[in-house]
Amino acid sequence: MRQTITCIACPLGCRVEVEEKSQGEKKYLISGHKCIRGEKYAIEEITNPTRVLTYTVKIRNANLSRLPIKTDGVIAKGLLFSCIEEIDKIELQAPIRIGDVIIENVLNTGVDIVASRSMNAIKI
Repeated sequence: MRQTITCIACPLGCRVEVEEKSQGEKKYLISGHKCIRGEKYAIEEITNPTRVLTYTVKIRNANLSRLPIKTDGVIAKGLLFSCIEEIDKIELQAPIRIGDVIIENVLNTGVDIVASRSMNAIKI
């Protein structure tokens, strides 16, 4: 099986071809990458794709109605929508500081959801 992916490990954006081999020491034949990170990225993307999730969560008593958040590590690509469902269940109360843990160990992944900006409470 042969797949072509666009590498995002560096700014070059190489078109990397990955071909699964049935025999030999190396399980994959990688071509088209211009740096060593491209080979590593291609194998990880084929075998276990992961992503950093960026999203927003509802917040009350703040200037804005949504607070930007992100995972503090990578999670399996297949869990992204399940994480979003968990995030959509909560509503925060200002004030929040950048880096505050919003959800600890989301979906038992060992990864936390953290605030990616501070938001002060509004004075009424």
